[in-house]
Amino acid sequence: MPRILLFLAWPLAEIGLFVIIGGEIGLWPTLAWVVLTALVGIVILRFEAARGAGLIRSGLSGTAISQGGAIGDPIRGLMRALAGVLLVLPGFLTDALGILLLLPPVQALMRNLVTAKLGTLNARGFAAGQSPFGAPRAGSTNDGRDDSTIDGEWIELPPEANRNRPSRWTEPE
Repeated sequence: MPRILLFLAWPLAEIGLFVIIGGEIGLWPTLAWVVLTALVGIVILRFEAARGAGLIRSGLSGTAISQGGAIGDPIRGLMRALAGVLLVLPGFLTDALGILLLLPPVQALMRNLVTAKLGTLNARGFAAGQSPFGAPRAGSTNDGRDDSTIDGEWIELPPEANRNRPSRWTEPE
């Protein structure tokens, strides 16, 4: 129930802030602010997308992050990307939150919260050779593989056999 109230209260707060702040500074400065923050948000998102693509190209993997202690870099990038999304959305409240996420102290606080959560997950599963979600971790000696074989059958249908037909997943057996 509180999530629904927050979901409903957010646009009402944005509308109220538009009325109050727009009444104080006027229509054109309000519109200029919305357009300017949206452009800044787009620039941030493009920068973070290019940065992420560069990290992928350089071959930075999750194991390198966890071993090198550089977990803050992806979290900082995520905070900047989230700030960019919030800045693109029209509204003074979303802009304020987006600007807050760009501040280094707020990013450090978020990094500490995430690393504390990951530390909890590490204590639970990583020591046993598993990821936080219970799957075997890459390169672990306890890979969780079972040598049992599952037999099955399949039938290949020509593409025209499935035209204008509902999904077979929804048909009763």
